[in-house]
Amino acid sequence: MAAFPRLTGAVSLAALAAAAFPLAAAGPDKAALIEDALSAAPPGVRETASVMAEDGTMLKEGSGAFVCMPTAAAIRELGSQPMCLDQVWLKWADAWMNKKPFTAEQVGIAYMLMGDAAGASNVDPHGDTPTADNQWVVEGPHVMLLVPDPALLEGLPDTPDGPGPYVMWKGTPYAHIMLPVGERPAQRKPEG
Repeated sequence: MAAFPRLTGAVSLAALAAAAFPLAAAGPDKAALIEDALSAAPPGVRETASVMAEDGTMLKEGSGAFVCMPTAAAIRELGSQPMCLDQVWLKWADAWMNKKPFTAEQVGIAYMLMGDAAGASNVDPHGDTPTADNQWVVEGPHVMLLVPDPALLEGLPDTPDGPGPYVMWKGTPYAHIMLPVGERPAQRKPEG
């Protein structure tokens, strides 16, 4: 696993992206990748964020606490899905990718202000396609929050059916709050 020492120690978001979404043979140029990555964040975060390509190449060195990644090559045809993660989320991403336990030691913040083009199961952290029972959701612009105590998630809805925040992957080490901040796009449905 490639390291990103300045911001993440042994955590590699590049490895996360590369494992989940292999690189395509050709893709956007550096400026386009940076623009895509930074579109995930609000203006204040954009100004100081680092940008890392899915192969681990540092495209823009930043001075802030967030690392932004452009939409993975394998899902660009579905739309835009860049993300900006803080240190807590980078550790979470490593745990999720490697199916390791995770407990947040403090609140973590991640931005996906361009939405989630590919979508995800709301109940299975490693589900990769819509099924009749995995609550597949394609989310619009949203913020994601990690909390240090799972009890803080109690009382929040755990389905994406309503207009407000909900808990994704409740009851797993990867549970987090999804906070929609824009319109939800058309949903992908199970095949068949």
